[in-house]
Amino acid sequence: MTTANPRAICLEALNRWEGGSRFSDEILHEALQATPLATLDRALLTEIFYGVLRNLSMLDFLIARLRDAAVDRGTRQVLRIGLYQIFKMRTADHAAVNETVRLAGRARDLVNAVLRRSLREKQELQRALDQAPPSILYSHPKLLVSRWEQQFGAAATLELCRWNNSPAEIYVRANTLKVTPGELLRTAKDAELSDIHPLMIRVGRMPLLWIVNGLCYVQDPSTLVACDLLDPKPGEAVLDACAAPGGKTSYIAQLMQDEGEITACDSSVKRLSRLRENLQRLGASSVKILQHDWLTGAPPCREQTFDKILVDAPCTNTGVIRRRVDVRWRLSREDFERMPNKQMGILKSIAPLLKKGGALVYSSCSIEPEENQLVIERVASDIPELQFVESRQTLPFRDRIDGAFAARFVRT
Repeated sequence: MTTANPRAICLEALNRWEGGSRFSDEILHEALQATPLATLDRALLTEIFYGVLRNLSMLDFLIARLRDAAVDRGTRQVLRIGLYQIFKMRTADHAAVNETVRLAGRARDLVNAVLRRSLREKQELQRALDQAPPSILYSHPKLLVSRWEQQFGAAATLELCRWNNSPAEIYVRANTLKVTPGELLRTAKDAELSDIHPLMIRVGRMPLLWIVNGLCYVQDPSTLVACDLLDPKPGEAVLDACAAPGGKTSYIAQLMQDEGEITACDSSVKRLSRLRENLQRLGASSVKILQHDWLTGAPPCREQTFDKILVDAPCTNTGVIRRRVDVRWRLSREDFERMPNKQMGILKSIAPLLKKGGALVYSSCSIEPEENQLVIERVASDIPELQFVESRQTLPFRDRIDGAFAARFVRT
């Protein structure tokens, strides 16, 4: 029986990513599902796949220094895999070269020569990298680096780029519908209560039974900010307008002690399927699920009004690049104009469903002012019945968690 080659699977996955518009998480998930791999091989595939995407500009900078002539896309992808192992992993040099050359097909001689040259000139190449601008050294588009330098300053931008390129810690929210944080901690050695939020536990290796039995939900502490600001109470009618895959919905149910009525909407049938599975596993029975796109057609729940509404709007995701590593390569200047218009369209559609005196929280996982502070200003002029109360924001370089924004409004 031939053992599957994790590097070859990684190469196929990277080619699918570069040749299409799908996000990396989905592509990697399919690759891991399609071929059974040992635990160490799965880890190797995941590390190289995400590592190459995190370091694209840096790896292409090295290729340009090592190869004067043009390199076709397939060979470039192979070289990225090899150079990532040489410069960013603890892979033995001979293994990094030999295993990568096996992927190269007709370009074996070229790949072998470039990688062996990189070993000979590694110190010189590293010095060149250290002197390169942040867009190269930390592989972020110049568009983002420039925006962040204007908004946060050069030092904070460097720290943000470093943060985005570091492996994400694993946090879980204890599901108090089934268990207390203390009870969870007593069942795992490699876990500790986070000082960021009383329900958050940082884990090294995830206990499978926690997930299977619905004892927790994997999410960053930043995702709890919007729900805490919403402050839903038992017995209330609550709308989670952009709910899938269910992290915030299930936390709302938890805050309400699963008493009341939660309506969870999303436009995607596939994402609603994940939402339904997650809520069932977590034991959140107070949730009614509806499919709806807030930018098209009349709301399916227009006969009802709500005490609380959460609008966790689609956004550019610039606050969660550490977890969604390829977001940086999918963004364009137009996105920072398009997204706020989409967010305002959703808010205008949903605002009439809020009861007088009720609270609406708008949230995003963006750190861009157009999608956050400027949305508050647009709400004041375009939806005057919503009165701004307060906002909260997390920034990775300041708070050491993902970036998030939440603003609370009341209907007057």
